[in-house]
Amino acid sequence: MYYDSFDSPLGKIHMLADESGLRQLSLCLHHPFEQSLEWKHSKSKIATYRNQLLEFLTGDRTQFDVTLAPHGTEFQHQVWQAIRDIPYGETRTYSQIAEAIGNPLACRAVGMASNVNPIPFIVPCHRVIGSNGKLTGYRYGVEVKQKLLQLEEAAT
Repeated sequence: MYYDSFDSPLGKIHMLADESGLRQLSLCLHHPFEQSLEWKHSKSKIATYRNQLLEFLTGDRTQFDVTLAPHGTEFQHQVWQAIRDIPYGETRTYSQIAEAIGNPLACRAVGMASNVNPIPFIVPCHRVIGSNGKLTGYRYGVEVKQKLLQLEEAAT
């Protein structure tokens, strides 16, 4: 596993990847990055992920073309893929994601899968909102969610 940390417009970001792809992305506001002794620091192994994320955060990128390899259950992977399918600058409700994965009664489970998304921003869980149109909980706070949605709205 390889990792790198860098500053972004939202704060310090930590990334973890291996030969399979990007495993984890963390904004270090509330969640410290726990490092394993087996991980190796490598700016070069993380560079493509870092560059694309920074382009996204400055409004210069609307789609990512990197390989992702998050750990999760089959259900979580279904939810994360449905979230990745939300077009840039648009939002969907938890109910719409549940319907998209063929499990319309799983709204709360969709919310939980979104909450444990290990690759936020690239798997854009900030685009998932409450059925009343409100910005509901977000791991990094509703303020960060709002900033990301405003960034996308300004670029479209």
